[in-house]
Amino acid sequence: MNVATPVKKSTGIKSEESTLALLMRLAFIAIFDLGSAWFVYTAYQLGHLQLVVVYGVVMLAMNAAFLLPKSYPYRWLVIGFSFMVMFVIYPIIFTVYVAFTNYGDGHLVTREQALAQIAEQVYLPKTGKSYKWTAYITPDGKYALWLLDDQGNGFLAKEGEAISAGQAGANGVGELDSKGFPKTLEGYKRLTAIQTATDQKVTQIKFGLPPNTIQIRSTSEAAELKPRFAYDAAKNTLTDQENGEIYYDVNGTYTSQTTGKEIIPGYRAEIGLKNFVNFLQSPALSGPLVQIMTWNFIFPLLSVLSTFSLGLAIALMFNDKDFPFKKLIRSLLLIPYTIPGLITIIIWRGMMNPDLGVINQTLKAWFGFSPPWFIEPIWAQAAILLVNLWLGYPYFMLITSGALQSISPDLYEAAIVDGATGWQAFRNITLPLLLVAVGPLLLASYIYNFNNFNLIYLFIAGGPPIPGASTKAGYTDILISYVYALAFDTGGRGVQYGLASAITIILFIIVGAITLVQFRFTNMWEEVSKNV
Repeated sequence: MNVATPVKKSTGIKSEESTLALLMRLAFIAIFDLGSAWFVYTAYQLGHLQLVVVYGVVMLAMNAAFLLPKSYPYRWLVIGFSFMVMFVIYPIIFTVYVAFTNYGDGHLVTREQALAQIAEQVYLPKTGKSYKWTAYITPDGKYALWLLDDQGNGFLAKEGEAISAGQAGANGVGELDSKGFPKTLEGYKRLTAIQTATDQKVTQIKFGLPPNTIQIRSTSEAAELKPRFAYDAAKNTLTDQENGEIYYDVNGTYTSQTTGKEIIPGYRAEIGLKNFVNFLQSPALSGPLVQIMTWNFIFPLLSVLSTFSLGLAIALMFNDKDFPFKKLIRSLLLIPYTIPGLITIIIWRGMMNPDLGVINQTLKAWFGFSPPWFIEPIWAQAAILLVNLWLGYPYFMLITSGALQSISPDLYEAAIVDGATGWQAFRNITLPLLLVAVGPLLLASYIYNFNNFNLIYLFIAGGPPIPGASTKAGYTDILISYVYALAFDTGGRGVQYGLASAITIILFIIVGAITLVQFRFTNMWEEVSKNV
């Protein structure tokens, strides 16, 4: 009698998983959880609660995928999804959020962290005393100070102990030197001011017992310093105890209503549409922005036309079967495409150097003139287009070479029979059919060059500068490099992440509009291709 063999239900994990594989899986998730716990704790300490929540979800998903039998088959999908969430979705959401905050230098921390830093700011009251000092340290790192007042009286100040009058030979105090400081102190090693300065925490130590405490103020002075600002939690205000001035919370910055002075640091706070309003009311809009926007549309247009034309011309030459050394020359022409753009841009900048560049030296030797690439606006823009031509033509040479192979030779034979010239065949057959294949790539190249920050910034940093501009701007600046200058290169005012994010959203809208145009033209070309 045949007995049916029972079939085990699949649990999602192969039953033959070895002990070693199981241990490796558990070790992987354990290491991941330890690293994740440290990352989440650090983000929480820094006040990035959104990041804590997002990464917490990713952490739970990873644990479920690797530990739950039913979820195990989806582990690779979960890994890919986690990377997409952390490096694509979250940065987009965070950028939008930051655009509505004051996030930037001076506003990088939470309110609690800002108040804690402000509480560390001290001042010397009019009734406070100051002393000359020398530091001593125990083997386990505890400090003591010997203080000398204006009358030459000595005092010994230790951490957690009351300040006491000191004299040589008492309480472990050794012989005094010519300046009145003990040469030795029992249980301590004497330090120089330079040795003390290597430990930045020593300036935060309060020697003695409250309220009579001493803090180091400089390399030569210690004083009875007091907290400068008093915080009123009920009113959320800070009072300057030195002059009585009151500072109110204004969009994350404690500001005086009488003098307009601000206390640094401020804290991260939501400020609504203020970044967008600031940009729209900025002198940048009434200054060089129109000129920059005009160049921003012209630059990618000329770049695409020049690179496509040169790439197509080379592809047409190599489309001739009888062209000599075709493979060798084509390989040489692809060299610019194999070298990283960053290196190429820097090399071109060096070759165009007005004093030492090989291009300028050669032109000066042959024609007695070398263009002022980095000084005159028209020559600077020409240099940018020339470098971009070198970077871009190999790409169009490759794609047009492939597209030309798809055009049937019968069409050209029919054109010859009809008496068409070479130019007529190119204009009526080659170019229309070529645009069907490469048209979307032309628009994609336009969009890429519309935001080609690397070329503009690395080659000439947007220069030469526009005279009289109310903000830092140059004749070769495009919108993205101009935004970078406004938000990050602020001449000592610090970076402004909120403003940068707001302008990034504006850039997104512009590029999105261009993309919609691309889709429209792409559909049109698809319809044309059906009729060819």
